Amino acid sequence: MLRWLDSLRVQLVLLVIAALVLAQALSLWLFVDERSLAVRAALGFEAASRAANVARLIEEAPISLQPAILRAANSPLVRFDLSKSPAVDHETHADNGAVEERVRSLLGQSSQREIRVELHEADQGILPMPHMGPEMTQMHQAMMRGKLSAIEMQLSISLTGEQWLNVATRFERPPLQWPWYSFVSFGMTAALILIVACWFLLSRLIRPLLQISQAADRLGRGENVEPLPEMGPSEVRNLTRTYNRMQERLGLFIADRTQLLAALGHDLRSPLTALRIRAEMIDDDETRERVITSVEEMQGMVDETLAFAKGMATAENYEAVDLGAYLACLQSDMLDSFTLEEGEKVTVRIRPQSVRRALRNLIENARRYGETAHVTYHHYAEHAFVAVSDNGPGIPETDLEKVFAPFFRLERSRSRETGGTGLGLSIARTIARAHGGDVSLSNRPAAGLMATMKLPIE
Repeated sequence: MLRWLDSLRVQLVLLVIAALVLAQALSLWLFVDERSLAVRAALGFEAASRAANVARLIEEAPISLQPAILRAANSPLVRFDLSKSPAVDHETHADNGAVEERVRSLLGQSSQREIRVELHEADQGILPMPHMGPEMTQMHQAMMRGKLSAIEMQLSISLTGEQWLNVATRFERPPLQWPWYSFVSFGMTAALILIVACWFLLSRLIRPLLQISQAADRLGRGENVEPLPEMGPSEVRNLTRTYNRMQERLGLFIADRTQLLAALGHDLRSPLTALRIRAEMIDDDETRERVITSVEEMQGMVDETLAFAKGMATAENYEAVDLGAYLACLQSDMLDSFTLEEGEKVTVRIRPQSVRRALRNLIENARRYGETAHVTYHHYAEHAFVAVSDNGPGIPETDLEKVFAPFFRLERSRSRETGGTGLGLSIARTIARAHGGDVSLSNRPAAGLMATMKLPIE
């Protein structure tokens, strides 16, 4: 399926065109069928009128003039013949009664004169005309050369003197005709409807939907989005109003949780400081060292929590940056450097300081637990990928997701000594997901771990 067919605008335009074509085809079919019936009726009544006039003339004229009358009445499409027996050997059916009534009314007789009529589909062969000359026969063949099916009518009228006037005629179904101005009219109608429909869809339906889609994507990246104007049909206005309410509630929810987290971390500092002072007064050296170590670890967690809450609360603006130059700048700023493999040019839309913190966490983890850090980047589809690789022992497959939990540390598998607070990976993933991306871990085939950050392309 082509991607452009997924567009609502394209689908509605195609639907309008299909409906117009179907309506025109149906109207044309009905018009041709009605026209065909009208032409058949007209030709049938014309043949019946000629037959009645010829029958009256033969009965009133001398016998010697009858052959001349028949020759004069014959035509390429109608043949008259006198015979002792009728050409129609059965009574008139009910559906042919109109022709019989037409003949009777023209003859003006109320007697029981027998009139037989037969109508049927004719073969494509030529109606035999033994009394026509070569020129008339050639003309008849030229008129009947088409492949259209024909209707053949045979009429037998009883005359005085035990004679029958047999009439045979054939007329074609009328061909399909659609003059050029009908195409012009159809094209102008379709163009006018499509212009009006496209304007309506663009201004009243599709534009508000596109605005909602773009705003939702920006909101998912953590950007500050202004409330959308309510425009379009009532259903679209209700959708916009609902989206604005959702955006407001999400903003209040995140602000309350961030403020609570920051307040909790700040309030813990005072009792931890008091606890540290009391620990210094412990006489037993071993106990004092253990307590101080625990307090320092808790203090580090509180500092990380406050930094995390501060990062979430900071309203940093999004910027479009060149990913290669951005990583090169990060490489020059970090004390514990890393190797950077230059890749293809790609521009990402990020909060520079937040992403810098996330990448620093990934790189510092790689150097702490894997001794080295090698950074590569590339892009695929609508996302850019930054991979941080190390040469450490890796992580068991079952724990690749657990390490993203806050304050979770997996010392036995990666670390030769205790380090970190267990918030680095959690913060990195939170920042990436706030941008509409993610962070994932995977073990390298040879050795070491690879942390991959996905970021949306501008």
